[in-house]
Amino acid sequence: MTRFGFLILIIISSMAGSCSSRKPKLDNKHMIPEKELVSLLTDIHLGTGLFNLQSLNAWASSLDSTTSYIQIIEKHGYTKEIMDKTMKYYFYKDPKKLNKIYDQVLGILSEMESHVEKDSNVVLARNSNLWPGKDFYSIPSLSGNDSTMFDITLSRSGYYALSFSATLFPDDQSVNPRASIYSSSSDSIETGSRKYFKSIIYLKDGRPHTYKLNIPNPENKIRHLKGWLYDFDTPSYGIQKHFKIENISLIYTRIAI
Repeated sequence: MTRFGFLILIIISSMAGSCSSRKPKLDNKHMIPEKELVSLLTDIHLGTGLFNLQSLNAWASSLDSTTSYIQIIEKHGYTKEIMDKTMKYYFYKDPKKLNKIYDQVLGILSEMESHVEKDSNVVLARNSNLWPGKDFYSIPSLSGNDSTMFDITLSRSGYYALSFSATLFPDDQSVNPRASIYSSSSDSIETGSRKYFKSIIYLKDGRPHTYKLNIPNPENKIRHLKGWLYDFDTPSYGIQKHFKIENISLIYTRIAI
């Protein structure tokens, strides 16, 4: 869409039915204020669906579709005649100002698009996240007990990517703090062999660190992914634990990522 494409079509629609070829006598009395005009043009842009050149051309070839355009103007408390006068004034008398007004409209639309895209990505991430546990774990916790043990069924062949952020604080008294994770076949969860993945060793620096583990499941067999996001060597009784694990996700893919 060209810079003025949308606004020019509004001018064309406002001039439809007029046979005079003379430039109209215009003044800036009884015009729509700039701030309200920006809001009105934004709503017209959204309400008429004029987001690309194809839709602009279709709209130009059928001015009957300006019904929605008129309804939006009236919703803002103005008439089509006042809108026509305002747009004609800027178009003929002050096109530079019209350019700045439309810049504001484009800025608002871009911000809206950014928010929609961000929200869509958040929804997509939530829908694709297979992690069945809590959103985050921490000790000390309000409940007094925040076990990070998990047991997840992997039912599809392919690859799984487990990622999370872990923060261990300097006053944590556990020895060799780590994430211990293994997989086992569905028919031998307790008695069968376990495949342990390389331990993720945590740093006690009070800073969040992001960790990622690729988990292959090449065979079309149901397997279990089990373990602890927070594990250590010493007994838990009598020691002070201080950690936080968050941003946990388990994503399935057909190929390793």
